[in-house]
Amino acid sequence: MTVCGDIHGQFYDLLNIFKINNNPGPKNKYLFNGDFVDRGSFSVECIMTLIAWKCVNKDFLHMTRGNHEARQVNLIYGFKGEVEAKFKDNGVYEAFSEFFCCLPLGYVINKKVMIVHGGLPVSDDVKLNDIRTIKRFVEPPVSGPMCDILWADPTTTPGRTPSKRGASMGFGPDISENFLKTNGLELLIRSHEVKQ
Repeated sequence: MTVCGDIHGQFYDLLNIFKINNNPGPKNKYLFNGDFVDRGSFSVECIMTLIAWKCVNKDFLHMTRGNHEARQVNLIYGFKGEVEAKFKDNGVYEAFSEFFCCLPLGYVINKKVMIVHGGLPVSDDVKLNDIRTIKRFVEPPVSGPMCDILWADPTTTPGRTPSKRGASMGFGPDISENFLKTNGLELLIRSHEVKQ
């Protein structure tokens, strides 16, 4: 499975991923790990392409919700304006917003690898079942486990630290290690940050 981080409306980058790595298929599965929209000028094209592939076969392409799949963030970073410029009907943006609320917050692959957009919940000893029971069919709250999964970032400092983003917290390597051990996992994959 190929895991792809933030696309952020970069349609030609999305096409290039499929060109380099081939289209989704039975032996070429993808997981797009949130932040499909905002910032770039082709967010509509990105999300529609991903939805179309998902409709072709639900087992070839998977998506998690990112912090940019939220109304308040879309208002600030451009997706709402893009949709309203490309579709005069306001119902289109509402449909996208409803779709975003349906996206999973994460996946566990082979019972060993957890994939979420942001990071780990602030509370210690959170179990996978606790995450599975989060009521995700809403706009993200400003605090709590859903917020953390969408917004948290790892740090090199042990423990928890204030977030550079003003939402959720930073979590140290000890927090990651404890979470993985508690849940019988080996690896956490996340996106949410630009890497050189």
